[in-house]
Amino acid sequence: MKRLIPTRWSHLIGWGGVGALMRTDHWLYVIADIRHWTDAKGEPAGEALFYVDLLRQTLGIHQELRQPPKSREVKSGVADGPCLPAWPFPGWTRCTHSRCGLLHWLPWRGKAGNSGPARCICEARAPLQQVDWVMAHPEGGLAEVPWHALAHHEARDEIQRNCREDRTRASLRLVLPDPGDSRRWLLRCDRCRAQASFDPRGQLPGRNPRRQPWVRGPAEPVPDSPQPWRILEVNDPRLYLPRVTGGLVIPPESRVARGGTLDRLYCSPADRRALERCRNDLSRQAALRRLAARWHCVPAVVGHAWQEIANGWPLYGEVITPGGLLEREYRALREPIPEVTDGEDFVTRHHTDGWRALPQPADSDSRPARVLAAVDQLVAVTRLREVRVFRGFTRITQHFDDRLSPTLPSWRSGDEPRARLVPPDLDGTGDWLPAVECYGEGIFFTLNAPLLARWAVQDGLKRRTARLQARWEQTRMRFPLEPPVPLTPRFLLLHTLAHLLIRQLEAEAGYPAASIRERLYCAEGSEPMAGILAYVAVPDLVGSLGGLAELAEPVRFLRLLASVFDHADWCSLDPVCAEHEGQGPGLLNLAACHACTLVPEPSCTFGNVLLDRVFVAGDLAGTIAPLLDFAVAADVAPRLEDGTPP
Repeated sequence: MKRLIPTRWSHLIGWGGVGALMRTDHWLYVIADIRHWTDAKGEPAGEALFYVDLLRQTLGIHQELRQPPKSREVKSGVADGPCLPAWPFPGWTRCTHSRCGLLHWLPWRGKAGNSGPARCICEARAPLQQVDWVMAHPEGGLAEVPWHALAHHEARDEIQRNCREDRTRASLRLVLPDPGDSRRWLLRCDRCRAQASFDPRGQLPGRNPRRQPWVRGPAEPVPDSPQPWRILEVNDPRLYLPRVTGGLVIPPESRVARGGTLDRLYCSPADRRALERCRNDLSRQAALRRLAARWHCVPAVVGHAWQEIANGWPLYGEVITPGGLLEREYRALREPIPEVTDGEDFVTRHHTDGWRALPQPADSDSRPARVLAAVDQLVAVTRLREVRVFRGFTRITQHFDDRLSPTLPSWRSGDEPRARLVPPDLDGTGDWLPAVECYGEGIFFTLNAPLLARWAVQDGLKRRTARLQARWEQTRMRFPLEPPVPLTPRFLLLHTLAHLLIRQLEAEAGYPAASIRERLYCAEGSEPMAGILAYVAVPDLVGSLGGLAELAEPVRFLRLLASVFDHADWCSLDPVCAEHEGQGPGLLNLAACHACTLVPEPSCTFGNVLLDRVFVAGDLAGTIAPLLDFAVAADVAPRLEDGTPP
C-alpha cells in the first residue's frame, strides 16, 4: 500500500519522529529510522545545517546536523523529491461489527493507496480498523501483540495445543462479551475453539526487546531483558517519548554574512574537499578559477575565503567543551552587539536605559513601582535562530541514563531498570542527526540580584523547595534541559513567572500560547543568572510577526509585567489551588493548576511541573511574602547598557 502523507518538519523531530505512530485518515503508520532517509543514490537526503558548531559542541554532539528530506506534492499522490518510508502498523486489524470481532492480517495488501478502509468477510461486511493495542518495551522495542499465542495459552486439549497460526486465514476473534466493561475482552479461535481473556494492561516476557516493525531480516542478537513487554493502547502517551534538545545560534556564528563567497565556500563541503585534494599550486589555482567563474568573482576572493576557512573561520579554533550553553546564551543576550544588522541570525535591541529612565510612579509602594525596581535588564530579541535536534526516543518511561551505550543493555543486576534512549539510527553508529532550524523573536529580561537575595532567605521558601526536591528525586523525570540540582527557590520562581508571562502574552501579543516557549537562565554562585526568555520560533524565515518584540518597549513591558503579577495573586480555584499540597505528575506542582499557571506542553521545557505561585505571590497565611514586597526604589538607579552604574 503506497500513500503520500504530508507532514511538517517539526513533527519529524518531535512526536512524529523515528519510531512514532502517525495517524492518517484510515491507518496508523510507524516512521522508519534515519538510515532510510536517503535519496536515490543511498546518501542522506536532507540538507546539512551550517554555523551550528558552537551549539553542537556545547551540547556534546559529534555528529553532523541535517534537516529531514524535503519534497513537494506536484499532484495528488505524487511527490517531487525524496520521501520518508513509513510502514502500516499495527498489521492486525479487527472487524468493527460488535458481534464479529474477526482479526485480519494486513488486509490492505494489493489495495490502491487512496482507497477506503478494507472490509471484513462477515455477513455485515463491516469496515476493518487496526487493533487498538501494540507491545512496547523499555529497551525501545515495538511489536505486534501475539494474538494467537494469547488465545491458546490456556489450551485444554491436544487439538488446541497443536493449533498453528495461519495469518492467511482469519480465524481469531477479539470480542467484548460485556459492552459495559471494556476491560473484559475475550480472544477466541474458530478453528480449535480455544479461548482466553485478554488483559489490555498485560505484560509478556522481554525477549528480543529492541525489535522494530520496519526492520526486516534476522534481528541482531540482543540479550533478553528482565523487564517485560507492556501491552499499550496505540494512543497511550508512554508509547513514544521523544528526546529533543537544542539552543540558540549566537555570535560569532550568528553574525555571518550570508550569500558571499566566504559563506558559499563554507557551505560547500564538496568544493572544499576538491581544494584539499589539489596536489600543487597549479591545480589549486585552476580549481579557484572554476569556483570564481561559478560565483562571478575573481580567483583572489575565493583564495582569501579558502585561507580564512583554513584558519578556523568562524570560530577560529576556539576550544569549546560540552556544557555551558545557557551561560553563553545569557552573556549574548545581556551584552549589546556592536553594529548589528537586521539580516543576522541573532538581533537584540537593548531597552535597559529606557527602562531605567521611566518616570517613577507617585506611589512608591504601587505595583508598577515595585515591578520597575524588580527588573534589571530588558532586551527585545527582534530575530533569533533556534536549532532543535532529535537525539532519540524512549518508550514506557522518560527515566534513562545518557551514559548507557546504545549497544549494551540498559539494566544492571540489582539496579532499578531504566529506559534506553534509542538513537535515530537505532544503533548510534551514524554520522548525522535530524534537526530543524526555527526563526522567531522574543523578550528577555533579568531580575534584580539584591532583590532575589533579600527574597530567598525566607524559611518558608526553603521548606517548600525541599518538599519538591524530595519528590523530584523519587520521580527521576528527565527533560532536555535539566533544572538545577538541587532545586533552588530562584529556579521555581523563574519557572512559575515564565508560565504566567506566557499566559499573559497569549492575550496581548497575538500568538497562541502553544507557540510561545520559555527558556530559563538560572544559576547561583560565581556566575549567577536570573533571566527569562519568552520567544516564538517556527521552521520558516518569516517566523516573526513582531508582536513579542514590540511588547519589550519599556512602557508596554511595565504594563505587561504588572498584569502578570496581578494574575499571580489569585486563581479561580483558590483557596484550593493556593493551599494544595501536591498536584500534577509526581505531585511536583504545589499552587499551580490549569486555571492559573499551566501552559500547553510545547511551551514548557520541564513538562509542566516544578511550579508554585507561592514563590511569586506569597501564601495566603502570610508566612511567605511576595517577591515584590522586597523590591525597593533604591534598586532603580540609572544604569548603562552593560548593567553598571554610570
